[in-house]
Formats: sequence, C-alpha cells, structure tokens
Amino acid sequence: MPGSIELRKKRVLVVGLARTGVATALFCAGHNAIVTATDIRPESELGDAPGKLRAAGVKLELGGHQEKTYLAQDLIVPSPGVPADDASLKTARSKGITVWSEIELAYRFLEGELIGITGSNGKTTTTTLVHHILNTAAYHTILAGNVGTPLISCVDQMGAETVSVVELSSFQLEWIEKFRPDIGVFLNLTPDHLDRHKTMDAYTAAKARIFEKQTELDAAVLNADDPPTVALAPKKPQVFWFSRRKRVLQGACIRGEDIIVVHDGKEEYVMKCAEVPLPGAHNLENVLAAVTAARLTEVDPATIAKAVKSFGGVEHRLEFTAEIRGVRYYNDSKATNVDATLKALDAFPGRILVILGGKDKGSDYTVLQKPLREKAVLALLIGAASDKIEKQIEGSVPVERAGTMERAVEIASRAAEPGDIVLLAPACASFDQFENFEQRGRVFKDLVRKLEEKNSSNSPGKG
Repeated sequence: MPGSIELRKKRVLVVGLARTGVATALFCAGHNAIVTATDIRPESELGDAPGKLRAAGVKLELGGHQEKTYLAQDLIVPSPGVPADDASLKTARSKGITVWSEIELAYRFLEGELIGITGSNGKTTTTTLVHHILNTAAYHTILAGNVGTPLISCVDQMGAETVSVVELSSFQLEWIEKFRPDIGVFLNLTPDHLDRHKTMDAYTAAKARIFEKQTELDAAVLNADDPPTVALAPKKPQVFWFSRRKRVLQGACIRGEDIIVVHDGKEEYVMKCAEVPLPGAHNLENVLAAVTAARLTEVDPATIAKAVKSFGGVEHRLEFTAEIRGVRYYNDSKATNVDATLKALDAFPGRILVILGGKDKGSDYTVLQKPLREKAVLALLIGAASDKIEKQIEGSVPVERAGTMERAVEIASRAAEPGDIVLLAPACASFDQFENFEQRGRVFKDLVRKLEEKNSSNSPGKG
C-alpha cells in the first residue's frame, strides 16, 4: 500500500455529507478513527445518512461548521464540493493540520494498479470505456471516482491484481499529496468551474496535479490535438499521445479510416473508425484515449476492438432517448459547460432544437453563436442563467424562454419537424432546479417518454 496511514485513534473530520463524505466517514470509523462529520445543512435535509453515521460511532455537527472543531483534528477530509479557499480549512492548514481529499486517503490503502482520468469533458465516457475494455479482457477491475462510486468505498475489494479506473475532477485533485496514478490520462482543457476556481490558471493547476507525483515508471496520456493539454506534458513519466488529426510517435491515432496504436515505432491495427458506436468527433477522441490506456495495460488490440464495438455509451452523454413522429430526442445532461455543448452540437448535421440553461459557472456563451447559427433552429432556455445566455447568443438563433424542463420539452415537441433533433445540452450546472445533472437528465427522459406514450396512444388504430 503506497504510504499507508494508521487511522486507529486518529481524530478525523469529514466536511460535507454528500455521497463521498458519508463513504469517507464510514471508512474511517471502520478503521477505528475518532470521526466527526459536519455539514452546513440541517439533519432534515440529509436523508438517512445521519442514522448510518451515528450507528457507526460518528459524531455529527449539522446545520453549520465550528472552527474549533477543525482545529481539534489530526486529519480533515473535505468533500469535493467544499472550496479550497474555505476559511476554516485555511486556518486548520496554517496550524499544521493535514487536509486530504478522499482520493488521497483512499490511495494510502490502494492495492494493484491505478488508471486516473481527468479533463474538462469526456471523463465519464472514457473512464467507463476503459473499465469496459478491461472487463472484456477478464481483468479484475474497479470503476470509481467522480463517475459515481467514491474510491474509498472500493478499497476493501482491491488486491494485487486489481486495476482501478478512476475519474478525477479538479476538486478531488486539489487536496492530494502522494496520489500517483500508474497511468494518468488528460483528455482536454477548456474553461469550467470558474465559479469555484476563480481563474483558468487555478483550474488548470488543479487538473495538472494528476501528473505531479508520477515517476519514470509511470505513463502520461495526453491529447495531441488540444494545445492547452499539450502544454501540460510532464517530464518524468513516459508520455503517450492520442490524436485523430496526425500520426503520433507513441499512443493511438488514425491512419486513413483505421484506428491504430503506435509503440516503439511499430503500428498495430485496432479497428475501423466507422465501427465506433458513439456519435461525434469528441467521442472518437475518447475512444483513442481509452485505446491508449488499455494497450498500456497490455490488453491486445483484438480484445480492445471487441469491447469498443460492444460499448453502449453512458447515461446522460449524448444518450438517445426516443424518436417521436420522425423527431429524435437526445439527453446530454452531462454537458455542464460550454465546450461540452459545442461538442454535442457538432455531433449532429443540423436542424437542432437545443435546451440550454441552469446554474451559470462563470461561462462565456458567446462562443455558441456560430454553431447555433449554423445548426440550430431554436434555443429553449431554462433556469437561472437564461438572461445571461439570451444576451450572449442574441441574433444567432430564435430563442424561447421556456423556464422549466417541462415547458421546454412541450415547446420543442410542437416546434420540431420530422428529421429534427431535440437536444438537451445545457452548458450549465443543474443545481438551480435539480439535485444534479443525473436528475436533470432523468426528468428530460421521463418527459420525452410520456410524450412518446401520448403520441403512441393517439396514433391511428390505437384505442
């Protein structure tokens, strides 16, 4: 175990009781730490978590944080939603108290190999695809991190032969110390979470920490087509590239219509580009990144190809929902920033009715003007960012202020013509109207399916 820590009798404070915080508190309590968990929300808003934590012997401070509690700890583990500039965390650090993210704590107990994947867009698809490839190759593999299951929850399932595939957010990488992936993958870099990080430099620095502790024994995989990512290439680990535009010296790229892997000057055929089942050029990049990581884990090209061809995609990522009267509906609720929306728009030839809006993250929506002008026929705005988005896309596409998801789907269903695409690709966070992007996507899909049922029952010959 890399730098394992003895938790017995250690005073540990877990800040924030969403999924990661609860998992961390239970893990530490299970290792006989003296655990306190705190959340600004009252107990009435925390569901069954308080009961589970008390049963495990965790002390709770709810409805607010107390600085004196922070200063009485050996270790503080803030949840990803807690900003790095939190005043109590800064005070604790100034007093020499250790502050780690959950992934840093989990890393201290990790066994086997670790593949870490970060980037502004495509993380969940790429992470899930790498996991699917390794499963197809009969590896003992774990899927964890920002994809949904905290890494700390998976520690007890690990052994020497385990390969953990972990999606890493900038929030998680802010508080690492020794965390070191055997294979670190950096997909792309575009503005995101600027409401949290304040500047692009701070966001970039947090992301780049994925390579910080790597050595000559490790591998770094980067996007050769993305200049901001190229600039982050580390010096110590072996560097591998993926590209859909040019040949690479080491990594995965496209030759003609084929996906190939290049290593030590030798080319290996993997599959045809046309055999990739996921729509959009950005998904081809995700596949190239996954192919590179899987080949570095010594999965053979034929098995990689078999796995990619059988990959059904990920919920809320350009997810086909239904076709109703010749109109296709797609759920891309995970498009929580502008660049993700640009890629979603790029995945279709045109005639798009796009649902935009939610909680603004300090984004610049003016860059949507050109693709909206070229491909969209209507923009339906929902949520708190509607005013800002309308001003910044003015003149590029007709705009309808729908307000809610229900109203947006209703308007789109009336306005769309056969052959059109109705696309949920909000370019915003979801927290103004929804618990998370997953709930937003499920609401969209439920509305579309009700619409499908209604149209089916009204079709000739029904009833």
